[in-house]
Amino acid sequence: MSDRDLRINEQIRVREVRLIRDEGEQQGVMPTQSALEIARSVGLDLVEVAPQAFPPVVKILDYGKFKFENEKRVRDSKKKQKLLKLKEIRMQPKIDDHDMDFKSKHVKEFLSEGNKVKVTIRFRGRELAHTELGLDVLNNVLKQIEGKYVMDKPPAMEGRFMSMILSPKTKK
Repeated sequence: MSDRDLRINEQIRVREVRLIRDEGEQQGVMPTQSALEIARSVGLDLVEVAPQAFPPVVKILDYGKFKFENEKRVRDSKKKQKLLKLKEIRMQPKIDDHDMDFKSKHVKEFLSEGNKVKVTIRFRGRELAHTELGLDVLNNVLKQIEGKYVMDKPPAMEGRFMSMILSPKTKK
């Protein structure tokens, strides 16, 4: 009996298991030791696939291949997910018209790509006394992007910054 066999035997805590062969046919309920011997005779591993069942369900298969296919399935499901990113556009209350157009165009692009956008106005020094100018800038941005958004967070002051968060309209 090898060291590996000894470790496997130590892990056995269940007397009976429901065995599924490597071809997919059910062998039925049998003692755990005999299921382990069948797996060794075929040259494959005995893997517990349903531990919550009574008796637990085990399957004879190549564990390395089984693990690889599970990881591959997880990778493929991650590829299909769309990750939402939060892009940020920073401006100042004294922004020029051309700069406003340019930054609004970027906001439109980010929203059309499916990203959320945080539009932030940074106030410096005495500009903090005139936060209404920052609100005017944010409203001007909203006018320029023409309803291609849903407002997640309306304009609000956060220290020296006024910001709002926009997300793209869902396509139905």
